[in-house]
Amino acid sequence: MIIIDSQAVKNTCNASVESKGFCFYKATNGIKRHLAIDTLGFPFFTHCTRANVSDDAGLIEMFTLNINYFKSKPLDIPKITILLDHGYHPEYLTQELERIYPEIMTKIQFQLSTKPSKQEKAAQGKSGESSRNRQMGDRTLQCLDGAL
Repeated sequence: MIIIDSQAVKNTCNASVESKGFCFYKATNGIKRHLAIDTLGFPFFTHCTRANVSDDAGLIEMFTLNINYFKSKPLDIPKITILLDHGYHPEYLTQELERIYPEIMTKIQFQLSTKPSKQEKAAQGKSGESSRNRQMGDRTLQCLDGAL
């Protein structure tokens, strides 16, 4: 299983104008980190874009840059499940990725993560980001920063 997500972050004042974009969803001027991690939080793929690049476009760019990984996967093993949040559109991704590598959907499958309601979160005593998500995000950010 590969878990995909992105994070819009402010860029440094020294960064060039070409590397920055404005993410309207997060109201952030900077970059967007597109991350693919395994179930333990270790990075599979990373890709940085301007913050105004959509989650779908960032995933397509990230997979395009790493397409040889998918091409090298044998057909006789189970499909890799790609877990996405609700900011992604699996039908669109399937169309675009098949243009890049027509056999890719014989090797991967998309799954949208469940989205608990606010009432379900409150009943479980949870609010905001889970500690597991924070741990996976922290580990990925440490890797990006060269700490791992």
